[in-house]
Amino acid sequence: MNIRELTEKSEMLPYIGVLQELYPSLTLEDYEQNLTEMLPNNNYSQVAVFDGENCLGIAGIWIGTKLWCGKYLEIDNLVVSDKFRSKGVGKLLFDYISKKAKAENCSMMALDSYTSNFKAHKFFYNEGFSPKGFHFIHILNEDMIR
Repeated sequence: MNIRELTEKSEMLPYIGVLQELYPSLTLEDYEQNLTEMLPNNNYSQVAVFDGENCLGIAGIWIGTKLWCGKYLEIDNLVVSDKFRSKGVGKLLFDYISKKAKAENCSMMALDSYTSNFKAHKFFYNEGFSPKGFHFIHILNEDMIR
């Protein structure tokens, strides 16, 4: 297994299938449009684990700055393909992303997880993450949420 950072839309698009395991309604058209908006404006990239050219897991990452914590790295949409779960793929992603956050001089890493995703929560706790607060949302258009 090897890890690659994906920084260009053309590198990211071929691996939509892994993301569709988390978001089955994600279309290639929507994914391409989202990436068009995310890449130039939000310091977004992806980290992926491969076996040859087969993508086993992928995570989006953002580096940002907030008043309360300074520079931080946010993990977004971490997905390990179902048939490769519990095989160390998630651990490889977290280790790589953690090293990147330290190299970028980030004060912390953050992620959001659905409240019902208990299996993932156990993994996140084991990786040193803990809840700090609530992530409140106010949905303005239900049809736009995956």
